[in-house]
Amino acid sequence: MRRDCDAIAAVGPPRGIECVFTATDEVGGVDPADDWRAALAETGRLSPTIVQAIVDAHGDRGVTAIEAVSERRVKRYRDFDVVVGYDDEYVVEDRGCTCKDSQYNLDPDEGERCWHVLAVDVAEALGELDHHDMWYSDVREFL
Repeated sequence: MRRDCDAIAAVGPPRGIECVFTATDEVGGVDPADDWRAALAETGRLSPTIVQAIVDAHGDRGVTAIEAVSERRVKRYRDFDVVVGYDDEYVVEDRGCTCKDSQYNLDPDEGERCWHVLAVDVAEALGELDHHDMWYSDVREFL
C-alpha cells in the first residue's frame, strides 16, 4: 500500500488543498481504522501519515476519495452532499450513498464505506466542500 501513498505524494499538492509531504508529521502514527478522521480534523491537512492511514484502512477507495477531493468533485447542496463520479453523481446522506458499491458490496455495520462517503469525510475535514446554495433535488431535474 505504500506505493499508493507515494503515488499521491508524487503528484504534488492537489489544487486548493494544503498537503504536507515531509519526513516529519505533527500527528504520530495513525491507526487506520477511524483515527485518520481525528488526525485529519486536528491538523486540517493531508500528511503522508494520514494519507497512508486512509489507504491502509480503505485501499483503492481511499485513493479515489482523495483524488475526488483534489479535483473538487465533492459538492454540498442545501439538502444533500453529492460526489461527482465517473459515470454519475452520487448522493451521500448520513454516511450512506446511492452508489451500487455501497448498496451491494459494503457492510456499513463493519465500518465499510464507498469512496464517495470517504470523499465527503475528507473534504469536510479539509474545508474543501464545493458549496452550492440551492436544492440538489431541484438541480437534478436539469442533469
